[in-house]
Amino acid sequence: MFQTLDHFLESWEFEANATQKILNSLTDESLKQEITSENWTLGRIAWHNVASIRIITSNTDLTFDAPVEDYPVPTSAQFIADSYHQASNAFVQALKAQWTDHTLQESINFIGQQIPNGSLLLFLIQHQNHHRGQMTVLMRQAGLTVPGIYGPSKEDWVKFGMEAP
Repeated sequence: MFQTLDHFLESWEFEANATQKILNSLTDESLKQEITSENWTLGRIAWHNVASIRIITSNTDLTFDAPVEDYPVPTSAQFIADSYHQASNAFVQALKAQWTDHTLQESINFIGQQIPNGSLLLFLIQHQNHHRGQMTVLMRQAGLTVPGIYGPSKEDWVKFGMEAP
């Protein structure tokens, strides 16, 4: 659980930038990549990461402009990347203007349970990271280069002139 807005905003900045790197690497064609026809496509997961910023925070008193539906999925990778950038920035500005450290202690109903807003923000980051991991697997299957997030990717090692471990 986050105790201060500054701590959350530091964490969000890193994680949102990491998600943006992934989204910026997608192509229109890659959005169709799927494991099976019964699972979400890469595009659906990417768009879900955009919309989930607003969806997850919808039970709070935060107001900001961001998509609230994760279906239908846009067919433009650039539109998805741009939408994430806009939603993330609007979210950050809303937090700075509308919440204080005290607000993080206030509880809301989330998926049938009472949790503090600080825990909701942690869930939002964890949810995003979960889907970001799914996207990197589908990106590999689609033949895309996966950017390093918490360490170098296979392609990053090559750029360093080293063999990937």
